[in-house]
Amino acid sequence: MDKRALTERDICTKFILPAIKRAGWDEMVQVREEVYFTRGRIIVRGKLVTRGKAKKADFVLYYKPNIPIALIEAKDNNHSVGDGIQQGLDYAATLDIPFVFSSNGDGFVFHDRTGGSTTIETNIGLDDFPTPADLWSRYCAWKGLDTEAEEIVLQDYFDDGSGKAPRYYQVNAVNGAIEAIAQGRDRVLLVMATGTGKTYTAFQIIWRLWKAGRKKRILFLADRNVLIDQTMVNDFRPFGAAMAKLSTNAKTIERHDGTTVDLTLALNKKRRIDTAFEIYLGLYQAITGPEERHKLYREFSPGFFDLIVIDECHRGSVAADSAWREILTHFSSATQIGLTATPKETEYVSNTDYFGEPVFTYSLKQGISDGFLAPYKVIKVHIDRDVEGYRPEPGQLDRDGNEVEDRIYNTKDFDRNLVLDDRTVLTAKKVTEFLKVSGDRFQKTIVFCVDEEHAARMRQALVNENADLVAENRRYVMRITGSDKDGQEQLGNFIDPEAKYPVLVTTSRLLSTGVDAQTCRLIVLDRAVGSMTEFKQIVGRGTRVHEDTKKFFFTLIDFRGATSHFADPEFDGDPVQIYEADDGDPISPPDEMPDGFGENEQTRYEPREDETLVDEPGPVTSPSGTIRKIYVDGVGARILAERVEYLDENGKLVTESLRDFTKTTLRKCFASLDDFLKRWKSAERKQAIIEELEAEGLALDVVSDELGKNLDPFDLICHVAFDKKPLTRRERAENVSKRDVFTKYGPQARAVLDALLEKYRDEGVLNLDDANVLKVTPFTTMGSVVQLIKAFGGKEGFEAAVREMQDALYQETA
Repeated sequence: MDKRALTERDICTKFILPAIKRAGWDEMVQVREEVYFTRGRIIVRGKLVTRGKAKKADFVLYYKPNIPIALIEAKDNNHSVGDGIQQGLDYAATLDIPFVFSSNGDGFVFHDRTGGSTTIETNIGLDDFPTPADLWSRYCAWKGLDTEAEEIVLQDYFDDGSGKAPRYYQVNAVNGAIEAIAQGRDRVLLVMATGTGKTYTAFQIIWRLWKAGRKKRILFLADRNVLIDQTMVNDFRPFGAAMAKLSTNAKTIERHDGTTVDLTLALNKKRRIDTAFEIYLGLYQAITGPEERHKLYREFSPGFFDLIVIDECHRGSVAADSAWREILTHFSSATQIGLTATPKETEYVSNTDYFGEPVFTYSLKQGISDGFLAPYKVIKVHIDRDVEGYRPEPGQLDRDGNEVEDRIYNTKDFDRNLVLDDRTVLTAKKVTEFLKVSGDRFQKTIVFCVDEEHAARMRQALVNENADLVAENRRYVMRITGSDKDGQEQLGNFIDPEAKYPVLVTTSRLLSTGVDAQTCRLIVLDRAVGSMTEFKQIVGRGTRVHEDTKKFFFTLIDFRGATSHFADPEFDGDPVQIYEADDGDPISPPDEMPDGFGENEQTRYEPREDETLVDEPGPVTSPSGTIRKIYVDGVGARILAERVEYLDENGKLVTESLRDFTKTTLRKCFASLDDFLKRWKSAERKQAIIEELEAEGLALDVVSDELGKNLDPFDLICHVAFDKKPLTRRERAENVSKRDVFTKYGPQARAVLDALLEKYRDEGVLNLDDANVLKVTPFTTMGSVVQLIKAFGGKEGFEAAVREMQDALYQETA
């Protein structure tokens, strides 16, 4: 057998796998081949969505299911034995695997990431592969696990037989927490981005500790009823009769599979506790309060619980004087696990101070990179009153006839102290415009408002803007806030991917955290968000991928400058596109489609080698404070766009005027005017230069609109970057006509060139030499495409004639 003629897969099958099996590894239980551990990043181009290539390990070896300890990267025999080691180390760092091997079928290179070996990297023969017992003993020494701790760590994960397996980062989080607790740590913090399955991760941790007998009575705390209810009937369902809710309100809940279940309660109507259960789930507001009679948790002895898990532990739980903290202090002898998407670090509050440094972190940026979380676009809308402020006219009266205090009101005042209804109406118009332009007015949308009263006015404005759909179903627009019973009753339907209504939801803070709105495609910010923690939580409302409804990305419309948090070093998941809507511009950003795609209905996008097409354009189917507010009518509001924001080469958001930004970008692309003229003249496709600039974040049509001039891109670049006096497209076209450069062509060819010149004057078409242009009016009235091209002696003659015309267009004139 010529080993060098074998494929990499043959090497795996014929040499590597037999060596592993000879070392005593169980092929059915301990060995997995071609393990895909990421989904592949979601790449958005306009409305076209592709997935990048998922990462795949050739072999992963498990001591027990979901306890990976070794990884093997294979190469064919034309590579050296160690050629795969660096790739293997990269994968092992992601998967938190300590032992890495590379092989080409001749032997192995073994890398020990634990630091426990005298030599970090060694060469071993095919018959010298380590046994499971050997690697496990090294693993235990690395982790510092004694015999008692080892028993806990080896407790099985829950497996319902459906084939559902935790994702790699969930395995890392569960194993990290279990190992920390097994070693005696009693305060554990897990940081996982919203939408990455914190509750499922918590379930597996609790299950293993419970089954191992290490933790017998467990309390799961949250601050939203919906979080408790959905957790009981879905992720925590396997606990069955051992589980109950600390509540007096009986409730029937629908599971993910459509079946219903009645929640088991641990309290009777007199609020007496049944202590016979082992797993308790509670709303912290329900078991404590300002008065002694509210402090239900004190009915339990301080040592009653062995383990407490605090969901979303950033929200007040870490403050020393918080209601959460008094519960945690009462049960201080229990092991306590905090789950959060946003570790809180301020001058006054720190949950790492309470829990210690996180044992595991999985960020928004990593989730988007791995393809488990949805990327997003940002539309920034500036309203004149927000940018310029509002100062009342002398003697200006409010709606109640009182004189408005003479001072400058700004965005911090609007809808909190002072209400300009015209501003609310304008915001609702822009949101509705986006929904209409997007082609899907039934995409689930959350509009975040200043307070409940603002949410009520925003609901009314959206109802008026969408009267046609509200007439079909009044629940098309709803307010869901803490005091709105009718709205809260619809929260389950808003979350449910199968429920069509409600579609547009206005809220203040109720939906900013913890609500699993899998199909939310649009988030609107019409209130300032001062806290980075809350900003990350709000962004997290849209990051869940929902493949059944083809929800692969979402859009965030910002009316209040809240997305300035992108410039904060703490933010770790930058948007794929930032678009600023100018006055009169469409609210929806232009679709940035790949070359050639979408030019006609027959064109399909051909994915690159490292991409998979998952969705393409087509029909969309988808299932109060005590402060007195001043209402001022008739003030008016309009959209401004004074700034453009972009990510620089260091990943920082930079803000400049649009013109300055354009000039800086152009000067980076073209060293001088001569350099630009040379590039332009030599480019067969002028459009290619425009596309290069767009790739740098520069849309020339937006610049042209701001200058208010109907300029060709050539003149726009010369004028903005090099201060050259521009010519309009009309002037350039007239100069070509005056020089009469078409005399050498026959009547039909001249007619075509005249029409192309007219088309350039009116539309500024750059790719005039594309024969497809002859398929539209007025050319269709002149003859067939074949006939028109024949008038130039063939396709090459047509293209040469058009290039000659373009050269004449850009010929320097006095």
